Amino acid sequence: MNQSTPQLSMLAIDDEVSIQLILQHYFKDVFSVVTKGNGKEALAWMQEGNIPDIIVADLNMPEMDGYTFIYQVRSSGYLKNIPMVMLSGSDSTDNKIRCLESGADDFMVKPFNPRELSARMNGILRRNGKKNS
Repeated sequence: MNQSTPQLSMLAIDDEVSIQLILQHYFKDVFSVVTKGNGKEALAWMQEGNIPDIIVADLNMPEMDGYTFIYQVRSSGYLKNIPMVMLSGSDSTDNKIRCLESGADDFMVKPFNPRELSARMNGILRRNGKKNS
């Protein structure tokens, strides 16, 4: 059993199971990936004391949309500094600007290239002192 356990954790929030599976599969060697189907479920999980190193979340989710989710995370003392990348099926400039102004660290349009998402996440984590390379 030489396989090392990922040291960083990612919270992946999307109501599309296929996106959850892509994120789990692609990032499993680097992150301990936890998936949730909507922002309300994810917020409840984090409020139980689970603090991920980074969040990747869909903008259009049931129960709680991405904007509300960003607001809830950013207004919480314990959660406000968690890096967040938002995903959306829409490439509307207004959506991107609103996400970034609301407190998201980055925005990507679906379908996305997992390598590009990885590069963006690594940059964010590096700036936050969570990654060496």
